[in-house]
Amino acid sequence: MGSNQVTAKSLNIRSILKALLYHQQISRVELAELTGLTTATISNLVNELLSQGLVRENGIEQVISPRVGRPRMTVELIPDARFAIGVHIGIGEYQIVITDLLANIVSFTTQKFEVCESAEIVIQEIVTQIDLLIIQSGISKNLIVGIGVGASGLVNVETGVNINAPNLCWQHIPIRDWIHLGTGLPVIVDNNVRLMCLAEAMFGEGKTDNVMAFVYARVGVGAGLFVNGKLFRGMAAGAGEIGHSIMIPDGGEKCSCGNHGCLETLVSQNAIIKSAMYLAEANPTGILAQKFGDCQSNEMDCVFSAAQDGDEEVLKMLAEKAKYFGIALANLINILNPNLIVLGGILEQGEEYFLPEIKKVVNEYSFSHLGDQVRICVSGFGQKTGVIGASALALSTYFYDLNEIQEQEKSF
Repeated sequence: MGSNQVTAKSLNIRSILKALLYHQQISRVELAELTGLTTATISNLVNELLSQGLVRENGIEQVISPRVGRPRMTVELIPDARFAIGVHIGIGEYQIVITDLLANIVSFTTQKFEVCESAEIVIQEIVTQIDLLIIQSGISKNLIVGIGVGASGLVNVETGVNINAPNLCWQHIPIRDWIHLGTGLPVIVDNNVRLMCLAEAMFGEGKTDNVMAFVYARVGVGAGLFVNGKLFRGMAAGAGEIGHSIMIPDGGEKCSCGNHGCLETLVSQNAIIKSAMYLAEANPTGILAQKFGDCQSNEMDCVFSAAQDGDEEVLKMLAEKAKYFGIALANLINILNPNLIVLGGILEQGEEYFLPEIKKVVNEYSFSHLGDQVRICVSGFGQKTGVIGASALALSTYFYDLNEIQEQEKSF
């Protein structure tokens, strides 16, 4: 009975914290309405949160018409009452961030590593950088609720093992255990694109949407799915591998996954650069060839620069890539029927070249005009979407929610 009471209390507290996350300043009466708890329960739990320094009462509730009786004080989270660490492991680069409870960045670092470098070496470097970031931030370690990690490829969320990351040459890497051993903090690991979706769902474009998808394209192509307030992982945590949708079953180029004709072989950054190289070779005096010759940044930037300068062949090529994206998203809409699709990576970087064609194709190919009802936009977090999502995972798991992954009660 005692254990059940503790669990019920923890769930109730987290219901209040989640309500405060999404509604910011609200009164105790409104908290009761939102959570379904009694006003007495709300009053007791809010008082407890006040005593723990997690929330504060902040002024008088703003109302259109005067209320009869005593004005209501509003309650809000104290953003810097606790912190979380996010780690985003990309292809050849990792990012680490410390955020407050509202995902505001306190400290940030990014470091490069050799693709196919030993996973153990990379993780040890990450642990070292985490320790340095904590010291530099001046934040007490006991105020950090935990670490969220976004890893490329297939991840077992329950064990924290990166099962297969083909673009990193990693297999069966116990990321959770290695980082926990090195830092002493609770650690949870998930697919990096899935966590980009979580960033948007908790703190970005999808805060008011019940069903959404995040589609990311760069070296790989993947999707994160958020359904009814939770990340959707699928039976074996493989949901969202949109990059391995078969687009050309016969005669398609071989993909890193071993199949042929996957979406990733057509629209990833490497696929676009490869197509651009052909165009530059075919027209060595054209805008694109000149851009490649003078390129001081990465090749994808040069492709977009050529498009911006009006290279017709490049614009045509990007429109063709956008069409494949649009078909893939139309299929996603037909299956998931989301409220919102957020685009990231090169889709965000090249928004003006991809988004109009994607929307056009989605409307053309989605069933019974379902695409007309879906909002499609680019992420507002830029290149930090993944690392914000990793921090969001830590916040969700160790502060705002209780779920099947967190087996033990965590005291604030």
